[in-house]
Amino acid sequence: MSKILIVGGGAAGMMASVFAGRNGHEVHIFEKNEKTGKKLYITGKGRCNLTNACEMDALFASVCSNEKFLYSAFYGFTNQDAMSFFEEAGVPLKVERGNRVFPSSDRSADVLDGLRRQMKQAGVRVHMHTEVTDILTENGHATGICLADGTQILGDAVVIATGGRSYASTGSTGDGYRFAESLGHRITPCQPSLVPFNIREAFVKELQGLPLKNVEIHIRNGKKELYREFGEMLFTHFGVSGPLILTASSYVGKLAAKQELILTLDLKPALTMEQLDQRILRDFEEHKNKAFKNAVSGLFPSKLSPVMIALSGISPDKRIHEISREERQHFAYLIKNLEMTITGLRGFEEAIITRGGVSVKEINPSTMESKLISGLYFIGEVLDVDAVTGGFNLQIAWSTAYAAGNAV
Repeated sequence: MSKILIVGGGAAGMMASVFAGRNGHEVHIFEKNEKTGKKLYITGKGRCNLTNACEMDALFASVCSNEKFLYSAFYGFTNQDAMSFFEEAGVPLKVERGNRVFPSSDRSADVLDGLRRQMKQAGVRVHMHTEVTDILTENGHATGICLADGTQILGDAVVIATGGRSYASTGSTGDGYRFAESLGHRITPCQPSLVPFNIREAFVKELQGLPLKNVEIHIRNGKKELYREFGEMLFTHFGVSGPLILTASSYVGKLAAKQELILTLDLKPALTMEQLDQRILRDFEEHKNKAFKNAVSGLFPSKLSPVMIALSGISPDKRIHEISREERQHFAYLIKNLEMTITGLRGFEEAIITRGGVSVKEINPSTMESKLISGLYFIGEVLDVDAVTGGFNLQIAWSTAYAAGNAV
């Protein structure tokens, strides 16, 4: 029997402890918070989107950084394996739009309870309010950990499952990067990901709290298109958020952190420009004696109408029959091309995940063991792997945890 020390009691650390415990090891989790799974508890707005029930090729396509590194881990513990694990742990599941998998109860607490039951059965010992400050090594092998009070605990293997830098209030303060760097590992620069955008234009403040469904965005750098997608978004006091925007940040975040980009919003993607112009023309015919501001309310949510009227350059009180063909067509163009300037990303405190981390070139993809220090493993968000929203990042946590839990 080996003594396994796991630093961090989040999603990856908990899962790794179960498999290491099932393999007959003496397993200890060291968690600086008052409870395990603090970040897992708030994921998916407290519902916990724990994986995605897509096909394997879609799973790989959803990874933004170093998908090839995850080949072994994903096939070793697939999304279907993750679903089976939780159902066998007494957590009934359901699949929603976009193949997102949630507990049937819509309660993240049930996912945590299922994990904790499995940990208990596997004999895992959890040490709360216990902060690890250093990893002990000897002759290129991990030999234990040092706690904040100076206590040294020796073990046969150390698993780093400390998470990234996002949601620092849950304990993700980047400790794992410090440990890795002090032991000679290269850290790929970290930045917030799955994070909202700041927008320069003042009109976004007037739209704060407005959700939009079935819209299309495209983001470009000058004339070069970087991203285009259809879905849901949300206006905030600082800019834009929502599923469409968070996913976009995975693809353009690196550039958006350095320079301004243009986001163009198509409010009516189901209509061509000609069809939209015909629709507006019909509305104008119906209300030809009304003021412009009273004739277009059916086109938009009430909060959006005054903004679109102001941006159109047409006087709100101008009668419909006085509006020229050019003005009408310009208005149609605006509806399909509402431009905003992305001035940057929100910070780590609003990011769902961290992009960057321990360089995967120095990690064995089959076992998650360091290539520099034997007996040292890195799993979950601390690694330089990340994916789009939809349960994919938690699948990375489960798969890498399984690999390490069975390899230690």
